[in-house]
Amino acid sequence: MAVDVRQPALFQLHQERFVYAQAPRLVYWEATQSCALACVHCRAGAILRRSSWELTTQEAQALLRQIADFGGDAPPHLVITGGDPLQRPDLFDLIAEARRLGLSVSITPAGSAALTETIVNALHEAGVSSIALSLDGSTDSRHDAFRGVAGSFAWTKAAAQAIATRGIPLQINTLVSAQTLDDIPAIYDELRSWSVTRWALFFLIAAGRGARLVEATPAQSEQLLNWLGELTRNPTTPFLIKTTEAHHYRRILVQKLRRRLSEEAILATSAGRGFGVRDGNGIVFVSHIGQVFPSGFLPLSAGNVRKTPLPRIYRESPLFQALRDPDRLQGKCGACAFRIICGGSRARAYAATGDPLDSDPLCPYQPRDEKCSATGKAMSIASCKGVS
Repeated sequence: MAVDVRQPALFQLHQERFVYAQAPRLVYWEATQSCALACVHCRAGAILRRSSWELTTQEAQALLRQIADFGGDAPPHLVITGGDPLQRPDLFDLIAEARRLGLSVSITPAGSAALTETIVNALHEAGVSSIALSLDGSTDSRHDAFRGVAGSFAWTKAAAQAIATRGIPLQINTLVSAQTLDDIPAIYDELRSWSVTRWALFFLIAAGRGARLVEATPAQSEQLLNWLGELTRNPTTPFLIKTTEAHHYRRILVQKLRRRLSEEAILATSAGRGFGVRDGNGIVFVSHIGQVFPSGFLPLSAGNVRKTPLPRIYRESPLFQALRDPDRLQGKCGACAFRIICGGSRARAYAATGDPLDSDPLCPYQPRDEKCSATGKAMSIASCKGVS
C-alpha cells in the first residue's frame, strides 16, 4: 500500500516524545514468584512457595524510594505483579508506602480462590489505581486448562464483578498464541458483558513456560491486529484495546487512522500516547530478587537494585541506552519508517535470534521505499512508502 507523502512530518518533529531516557512510564515489580496457579504460559515459571531470595520488606521499601527518586513532573507508575502479589504478607504495607511516596499503583493478582471480595475491597481502600486479571479462554474449560487449576474462570469472573462494584478500573489480559487464536473473538464477546476498562492482548514470547507454546504466525497476527484496529475505531466497542509485545499494532493503526486524521491528531489518541514505549524504553522490570530487565519478557539483566539504584541502571546501562535508540535497530526494523513509534518487540527479537536489536519476526511489514531501506533515516510515516 502506497503512503500519501503529502502529510506533515509531525512524528519526526516530535521524535523526542517517543524516547524515555530519564525515566520510564511504567515500572513492573515482580513482588514474588509464588502463585497457587500453574499457568502453561507463565513467564515467571511461578511456584507454590516463596523464594528465600525475594526482596525483604526493607529492600522492597528501598526499591519504592528508588522509583520515587526518578523525579520529574510525575514519577513512573508502579505495577505490582508476580507470581501472585497476594502471596506477600507485607503487600498492603508496601502499597501504603508507595502511596505515601506519591506513586500510583496497579496490581495483577492471580485469579485464584484467594482473590475474594474482601481482598478487592482492601485493595480499593489501599488506593490502587487499577487491577489487571487474566482471561485466556471464553469458557471455564478453556481458561482453566491454561491456568492449570479448575475454578480459575469462576474466581476471575467473580473478582471482576467485585472490582466493578467498587469502581476500580479493570484491565483484562489475554494471551495470543496458536492455542488461543481461534478463541479470541469469543473472549471479546464474553468481555463485552464485563465492566472492563481495557483489554490487553499479550502476544506470546517464547520465555519461561511459554517456550512450550506456539506463536501465531506473522500473517495470523496481522489479521488479528487489523481486526483489533477495527474494534478500536468502532464506537460500540465498550473498552480500550492495547497490545503487549506486538508493537506493530501501532503501524497498523496509523496506516488506517491517517486516512482521516492528521499525525498530530493521531498522537492525541489513546494509542498515540503510548507510541515509542517498548522493552527498555519507557518500561523497566524488577524481578523478585532485584534484578533489572528491560521487560519481564527480555531476560537480559542490567544490574540489581540491591547494589545499584534503579534510576542509574535505567539511565546509564548500555543495554537500556541501546534499546532506546531506534537507529541502533537492525534488519528491516532498522530500515522501517515506523521504528520511532513502534520499534518492534525487542523481547521477541532476542528470543528468536539472541540479539535484542534484531528485527521482530512477528511483523510481516516490509519497507520498500529506497529512502527508507537505504538510509533508515526517514522518521515520518508520511515520508516512507511500504507494503502492508
